[in-house]
Amino acid sequence: MAKLAADRYAEALFELAAEQGGIGELAEQVKLAEQAFAANPEFLELLTHPKVTREEKHAVIENVFGGRFDERLTGLLAVIVDKGRCAEIPEVFALFLDKVCEHLKIGKASVTSATELTAAQKKRIEEKLLSQTEYESFEITYSVDPALIGGMVLRIRDRVVDASIKSKLSRMARNLSAIQLSGTN
Repeated sequence: MAKLAADRYAEALFELAAEQGGIGELAEQVKLAEQAFAANPEFLELLTHPKVTREEKHAVIENVFGGRFDERLTGLLAVIVDKGRCAEIPEVFALFLDKVCEHLKIGKASVTSATELTAAQKKRIEEKLLSQTEYESFEITYSVDPALIGGMVLRIRDRVVDASIKSKLSRMARNLSAIQLSGTN
């Protein structure tokens, strides 16, 4: 239920930005706000604390964001405070930024490899992704997991391509087990 509400808030902010213009600028401000919340977890704790009144929460929002951030963003935060959904603010920000990326045809991917990839390898991965998707650019995060043994795991949204040696060995082991089990009949 919380994800549905967060998605509605994110969608409302996105539609407002699309209608009034300035999606990119608003997205940059949402990123800054997202960073502020991440760097100061006590800020979200304050906004979600049941003993802090709605008026005090509005004052905090106004003191932190008022005059420095787009009125659409501060207005959204005020509505979220009024509806008692402050715990969902980080998710609202993430969903809004996902909507902006989709609108601007920016793909998000994560690549996990067994070893650190070179700049040339990263460039080939990005070129391959661009040629096989409708995105015009990609934001790719790279990480290393030596447990993969070799190869990589690529994630784009809800799709996963697992081309790791660990995964291949696991499939081979399952296939061998199936052969051994079927051969014992």
